[in-house]
Amino acid sequence: MYNIYLTTPTGLSEIETFEPGSWVNVVSPDDVEIRLLCKELGIERDFLVTALDEEERAHIESDEGQTMIVVDVPFVTDDGSYTTIPMAIILVGQHIVTVCLQERILLQDFFSGKVKNFLTQYRNRFVLQILYRNAVKFLFYLKKIDRRSNEVEQALHQSTKNKELIEMLKLEKALVYFSTSLKSNEVILERLMRHEYIKNYPEDAELLEDAIIENKQAIEMATIYTSILSGTMDAFASIISNNLNLIMRFLASVTIVLSIPTLVASFFGMNVDMPFNVKSGPWFTYIFLGSIILSTVVGVIFYRKDWF
Repeated sequence: MYNIYLTTPTGLSEIETFEPGSWVNVVSPDDVEIRLLCKELGIERDFLVTALDEEERAHIESDEGQTMIVVDVPFVTDDGSYTTIPMAIILVGQHIVTVCLQERILLQDFFSGKVKNFLTQYRNRFVLQILYRNAVKFLFYLKKIDRRSNEVEQALHQSTKNKELIEMLKLEKALVYFSTSLKSNEVILERLMRHEYIKNYPEDAELLEDAIIENKQAIEMATIYTSILSGTMDAFASIISNNLNLIMRFLASVTIVLSIPTLVASFFGMNVDMPFNVKSGPWFTYIFLGSIILSTVVGVIFYRKDWF
């Protein structure tokens, strides 16, 4: 699937033809659409296919006047897990083409008009705006991961199950993905900073510097959150084990207390005479009350030793 957009005096509009200065947003294209785009825009087929590989690393590539920038962008899966996927930004002729496996992962802000001074005709600035929004999006998801980890941490205080630990493990895995992707994106941003074109346009250079700053901040946050989460998981693994030990100790104490009446009753349930050869009378009541008193005494002793 692909859509063509062009900035007009009224804002961003979707058009039907590949006009000069237009933006072509491609999402998980099939073979027919890939052949059409290659024919209409003259794009190298390898450039379009590159972004469809989930394992593609971030890099910059140029060939026959075309430039492709591949960056990792954050993505939330259907089950709520956080990960990253590649997105390609291709500069070909008078067009800019974005290719990704998922729809509107990062570009929703451009469709909704949140990005100021956005013009599809200014291709180089558009690229820098995408890179800046990508760094901001990483920061946004990192904050969500931090909030979620705090919620799971509160649940872990009383937990004796593995559910919360598994969720913490997913968050830690997401932070590893984020950290790796952010470091790869940093290399791309630093490389762009060395281009002569950027140096000749102060506004673009400032925008790229902002993107680099946001990206570095995201790297630091991912590193800090990873360290905190790792330490938290180790601590709460011990807490869960301790909670389980407390429960087992409580159950063992209850079992001991309840076993005393059973033990007393078992003595007099044997085929033997009652004490003092008494075969009737209040002896059953005495034995019953005595076993209850004995259980109560043991229970009080256990309580004072904090075994309950």
